[in-house]
Amino acid sequence: MPAEPVAPPAVTSDDQGGRTARRVVTVLALAAVLPALYLPGMVHDFFDLKIYMRAMDWWSSGHPLYDYVQPDRVQGELYFTYPPFSALLLWPFAVLPLGLTIAVFTVLTGIGVIVTTRWLVRPVIERHGLPRAFTLTVAVLLVFAVESTRETITFGQINMLLVVLILADLLFAVPGGRRWAGVGVGLATALKLFPGIFIGYLLVTRRWRAAVAAGVTAAVATLLAAALAPLDSWRFWTHELWATNRVGRTDYTGNQSLFGLLSRIDAPAKPNQLLWLALVMVVAGFGLWRAARAARAGDELTGLTLTGLVGGLVSPITWTHHIYWFIPAVVVLVDAALDAGRGTVAGVRRRRRLLALAVGTSIVIIYGVVSFYDWGVAPARTDTPAEFLLRNAYVLLALLLLVALPVRRRAEPAHGQRAEPTHG
Repeated sequence: MPAEPVAPPAVTSDDQGGRTARRVVTVLALAAVLPALYLPGMVHDFFDLKIYMRAMDWWSSGHPLYDYVQPDRVQGELYFTYPPFSALLLWPFAVLPLGLTIAVFTVLTGIGVIVTTRWLVRPVIERHGLPRAFTLTVAVLLVFAVESTRETITFGQINMLLVVLILADLLFAVPGGRRWAGVGVGLATALKLFPGIFIGYLLVTRRWRAAVAAGVTAAVATLLAAALAPLDSWRFWTHELWATNRVGRTDYTGNQSLFGLLSRIDAPAKPNQLLWLALVMVVAGFGLWRAARAARAGDELTGLTLTGLVGGLVSPITWTHHIYWFIPAVVVLVDAALDAGRGTVAGVRRRRRLLALAVGTSIVIIYGVVSFYDWGVAPARTDTPAEFLLRNAYVLLALLLLVALPVRRRAEPAHGQRAEPTHG
C-alpha cells in the first residue's frame, strides 16, 4: 500500500521573522564593510576626472587637446588619451563647478551599477525562486565592493557608461533583433577603443546586421568629432593612438593585461613583442571561439562575458577599473551552481566546484591588486612565485575563467512554459 503523501511543514511567523532578521543583518554587515574597502581609494580624489576637466579647460582656451600633460608620481606624465568623440561629451562638464561634476559622475556610476546588476541578477532570481529584494540588494552591495567599481568611482572614470551601453545592446537589443541592435556597442567603441572587441564578438556570432550597425555607429560618431575638431581628430588617429608613451607604464601592477604580465617579467626592459602577439592570437582565438559557442547555445551572458575577459587580456593597457567582466562571470558561476547537484554525486561535485570558483573569484576581485599595496614608482621585476601571483592576479584569473566558465544551454520550452537551463 503506497504511503500517504506528507505535507511540507508550514512556515510559521517565527520562521519568517528569523529569516528576515538574518537577511537584515547580512545586508547591514555588507554595507558596514564598504567604507573600509573604499578608504584606500579615496586618496585618488577623483584624479582622472580632474585630468579630464583640466584638459577640457585647456582645449577650450584654444590649445591643442592632445598637448595637455600633467605630472604624475607613478606614470611620470599623464595626457588626455581618449578619442575626440569622448572629448566632445566631456567638454560641457567643464563649464560646471568641479564639485558638481564629481557629484554627477558619482551618482551616474552608482545608478549604472544598480541598473546593470539588476539586469544580470533578475533572471537568476526568477529561475531559482530566490528572494527578490534581498538577493538584489546583496548583489548590488557586492558589486559596489569590487575593486573595479571602487576604482571607477574614486578616480571618476566613465567605465559604467560603457558597461550600460554594451549590456543593453548585447543582453536585450541583439538577442531581441531590435532595429537599434549594435548601436550601443558602436557608441561605446567611439568613446573608448576597448569595447571594439564586442564588434568582433558580433562578427564571430554571425550577427551581421548588428555588427554593421556597430561599425557604422562608431564611424559616424568618429566623423562627427572629426567635423567639429578636425585637427585634433587627425592628430589622434594618425599619431597619438600609436604613441605608447602616452598611456603610462605598462609594467605597473595596475595594468592587468597579458602585455602587463610580460612587462613585469622583463622590467625594466620591454617585453618581446612577437611573444605578446602570439599569446594575443591564441587567447583571442580561443576566447572568442568559446564566446561564439555560448551564443549559439543561447547563453548570451556567458558569450559577452568571455568576450570582455578576452578584451582585457589582449589590450596592451587594461587598468583595474576597466575589468568589469569578472562580475557577470560570478553571476554565471552562481547560476550554473544552483542548477547543478540535483540528485547525482557528479552533480553535487560540479556544484561545489562552481561555487568554489565563484567565491574565489569574488574574493580576488574584492580584495584586488592595487587597493592595499603601494607598488612604488620604479619598474620592478616579479622575482618570486608569490609576487608573480599577486601582481598578476586578474590576468591569471581571466585565463582560468576563459577555460572554466560554464556555458548554460537553454532547452527549448514547451508552449507557455519557461525555458530551463542545461549545462555543457
